[in-house]
Amino acid sequence: MAKCDVCGTSVDLPYNCRRCGGSYCSEHRLPENHNCTGLNEWNDPDGVFDSGFDDSVDNRGGRSSDLRDRLSPNTGPGGVLGYFRGNVSYLFLAIILVVFVLEHVVAILFGGEAFRTLFVLTSANPEYVWTWVTSVFSHQPFTFVHIFGNGIVLFFFGPVVERQIGSKRFALLFVLTGMLAGLGQIGLGFLLGEPVSGVLGASGAILAIMGILTVLNPGMKVYLYFVLPVPIWLLTFGYAGISVFGVLAADQNVLGNVAHGAHLIGLLLGLAYGQRVKEKVRSPSDIQFGRGGGGMGGPGRGRF
Repeated sequence: MAKCDVCGTSVDLPYNCRRCGGSYCSEHRLPENHNCTGLNEWNDPDGVFDSGFDDSVDNRGGRSSDLRDRLSPNTGPGGVLGYFRGNVSYLFLAIILVVFVLEHVVAILFGGEAFRTLFVLTSANPEYVWTWVTSVFSHQPFTFVHIFGNGIVLFFFGPVVERQIGSKRFALLFVLTGMLAGLGQIGLGFLLGEPVSGVLGASGAILAIMGILTVLNPGMKVYLYFVLPVPIWLLTFGYAGISVFGVLAADQNVLGNVAHGAHLIGLLLGLAYGQRVKEKVRSPSDIQFGRGGGGMGGPGRGRF
């Protein structure tokens, strides 16, 4: 027979709290009724534990007066941000589509200068720091080739990487590699003597995703057009070869106005990160990938 840690009542079948490890009677078994030290770990912004009817309850639930608790995002299983856990790839895809629509609205209503100011990272105005991020989610307007190629790779490959490294790390990886790829392309333009260069597109982040998967499982089969099995290493380094050739032939512009340097930078970052997490995660042996390659290349100034 055990005693309740709160009231001392002898109990034949005590309730053992898995959070704090204490033993309690039926009256004090709920976490809020015995001032459970584990309440802070529950992230209960909706006040599930604190009913509000008992003023003696320690007010550490969703009605906490603590400003930090009130302002912290609700990432619990039932929280708003909880819906994005495991779905950041699809969230980013949705953002890309929304931005694509906004690009056309701005370009049509306010002109090309406004479009470049908001969405294009340029060597003329690298101090426009918002374009470091907006350019990652922007794509060449008035054509669907660019956004389709990047979108379909993100749709198929993004969730695979996200499941391996977690949603928070994936989100950070996508934005940072996209930003660094764009800034690297601008720097490469200075080295090549380009008077003004501009970039937009998610291909730097997309190549980082492919680089990670290439390290984790180079033999992973990618079913191009849902039919032709190709190892991902061949697909990844095929893009890399095209980008290397594009950088070397930049003066001749034989491959169109594509930011090949951003492709290579994104790929190298992805390969490096994949090597870092290689021993900690596992990757599937195959994945279907339809109509993939065309969207990363093609005409269009500063696309990547």
